[in-house]
Amino acid sequence: MGARYDYDLAVLGGGAAGLTVAAGAARLGVKVLLVEREGRLGGDCLHFGCVPSKTLIATARARRMMARAGEFGLPEVALPPVDFALVRRRIEAVIAAIQQHDSPERFRGLGAEVRFGEARFLDDHVLEIDGGRVSAARIVVATGSRAAVPDIPGLAEAGFLTNREIFSLERLPERLVILGGGPIAVEMGQAFFRLGSKVTLVQRSARILTREDADLATVVQARLAAEGLDLRLGAKVVSVTPGAPKTVTLERDGRREAVAATDILVAMGRAPNLEGLGLDAAGVVHTKKGLVLDARLRSSRSHIFGAGDVTGEHLFTHAAGYEGGVVVAGAVFRLPKKAEYRLLPRCVYAEPELAVVGATEDGARKAGLAVTTITEPFSGNDRARAEGETEGLVKIVLGDKGRPLGVGIVGPDAGELAGEWVAALAGKVGLGTLSGAVHPYPTLAETSKRAAGRGLEAKLFSPVVRRVLRLFFGYRGKR
Repeated sequence: MGARYDYDLAVLGGGAAGLTVAAGAARLGVKVLLVEREGRLGGDCLHFGCVPSKTLIATARARRMMARAGEFGLPEVALPPVDFALVRRRIEAVIAAIQQHDSPERFRGLGAEVRFGEARFLDDHVLEIDGGRVSAARIVVATGSRAAVPDIPGLAEAGFLTNREIFSLERLPERLVILGGGPIAVEMGQAFFRLGSKVTLVQRSARILTREDADLATVVQARLAAEGLDLRLGAKVVSVTPGAPKTVTLERDGRREAVAATDILVAMGRAPNLEGLGLDAAGVVHTKKGLVLDARLRSSRSHIFGAGDVTGEHLFTHAAGYEGGVVVAGAVFRLPKKAEYRLLPRCVYAEPELAVVGATEDGARKAGLAVTTITEPFSGNDRARAEGETEGLVKIVLGDKGRPLGVGIVGPDAGELAGEWVAALAGKVGLGTLSGAVHPYPTLAETSKRAAGRGLEAKLFSPVVRRVLRLFFGYRGKR
């Protein structure tokens, strides 16, 4: 018999990763301790991220559709100003409904012990939780992340918002300046603009969504500009001056610009929640970016695992859930399962949406791969025409043998359409099978089918095939 511990497994963090591990392990008969510092389960995604942001986006989209009534042959609608208190109430109601699934009672019912409080390592098996000590054979660090706040002169004094505050405002921001050009900045910028805020988005790079394929990102950027957002690209924030309104001073193309703001949203990346955990006492190696982990998500102490945003890599709820499954395989079943991110999808929930599965064209070329691409626009899709959303395209990245390496979609319901490609790429389905599959008409998914078919057209309708058919069957069509 080895050393005896109070728990088989201790999980630090009650977000997507931690809850996945705790639920899975408890149902397998493991003695689990789940510790959350916030006083409620669900993590950033439920309370300050995915759930409130998508609820807000849905509200903003509904108002946008009301404003477009005339385009659909309906009477024009006069829209009064938005009462953000009512919007906030709807967000709170959606969170509360989902919270029931993430309740302490549910996890206790599964067999896990749930505690709320601050946890700190005393050594690699012992934790201090609000003054008491517990030990665990294996420990999972899944404490999530927070908004990274840049060191900009005057920003702290002027005051700013992050994703923790933006959904619980008492009023709609009159002039909202957003620092950043990633998914959070883009989604919130468009949503608040549609609700009635004047929005200025400040991005250091020359375009938004710099991680994404330029062919896709520029479609989203063009829509934001067309709707009326003020995009300050290639701009560096020099300083912020307190006041009513606040003044955000930028530097762009060697010139300084001043932007007035009633509110400032910081959306310039994330930082892992590792402070105060006492990781050094446990001998766990970490950096400013996050925990240093191997492919099995084990830290420098092989019985201490990491999952979710503390990995510093794939900051998505679905990635956290997946990583939780990898940890259960390693910590409970003791299997050498490795995390594989090659086909991890991601989505930006702006309008039009942007979704990616697998390799991008730029990423594949940087990896030294010889690739070709196929594109199919939504402008030729009958469902998109009927719904008045024809912007965007499907882009397939093909390897040297013509097999899809990745797919990018920008357009209506891109995130939903990506599901077909997740299955296709994971199952190594070829373009012939995809293009031959029957899709219901009219659906947006037909654009994916047509894109797959484009890869076969050059071969099928080639002069060689025409000559062979003429030779065997005597066809007399145009040569």
